[in-house]
Amino acid sequence: MKPINEMKLKFESRSVNEAFGRSAVAAFAAQLDPNIEEISDIKTAVSEAVTNCIVHAYKDTVGTIYIWTSLYADGLVRIRIRDYGCGIENISQAMEPLFTTLGGERAGLGFAVMEGFCDKVRVRSKVGKGTVVTLEKRIKGRDSDD
Repeated sequence: MKPINEMKLKFESRSVNEAFGRSAVAAFAAQLDPNIEEISDIKTAVSEAVTNCIVHAYKDTVGTIYIWTSLYADGLVRIRIRDYGCGIENISQAMEPLFTTLGGERAGLGFAVMEGFCDKVRVRSKVGKGTVVTLEKRIKGRDSDD
């Protein structure tokens, strides 16, 4: 299925840019006319994915975060968040609730939150090469005639 609209975004992995990333994706997805809960779900999931890039992928450095968002006629929103950071050694373990490599105040709930707010979450990663998180959320009440 071909997207009806797409956008690409690139910004530095600074914590001040997290709100920009989530707001930009939410504003772009708004053209599918989501309800408040759906737009909030998208913002929360994107926020978690971007925060993972900032905190984990580029721990002690500033890197680049890439976001591609595609919209489909059937109401699907597909968001890919990409970094070229350290990568994830064990994806299954990283996706377990409460698992964190940093300890301290980190709860280790990022992937669990993404899964709770999206219909599908896929993670691909290679150590030393980076990570791609793909989020999918279907906006309800949409049909392919829009």
